[in-house]
Amino acid sequence: MSDVNVTLAMTQFVPLAADKFDKNKVTPGVLGFLVFAALAVGVWMLMKSMNRHMGRVDFEEAPDPAAEREKVSAQAPAPSAPAQAPAPEDGPAGDRPKDA
Repeated sequence: MSDVNVTLAMTQFVPLAADKFDKNKVTPGVLGFLVFAALAVGVWMLMKSMNRHMGRVDFEEAPDPAAEREKVSAQAPAPSAPAQAPAPEDGPAGDRPKDA
């Protein structure tokens, strides 16, 4: 049903447009400007929102537990007796058992 309405509208308005406009000159007109302006305002609003959200992001990472141990062991005096080596970690800190 909508195809009939579009076809009817085109047959009614095309002859009117043919009388007023030069066929060798095509311009976007007011509707083209309004669409472009609406897109520009939409992009500006999205950029403003993105900047606000990026400002809320905390980029500070949690310290690496292995680096912390090395730092502490470097500051502490070396023991006279050999100490046991720490158990190797299987993965990230979240994967270790709670009692370790």
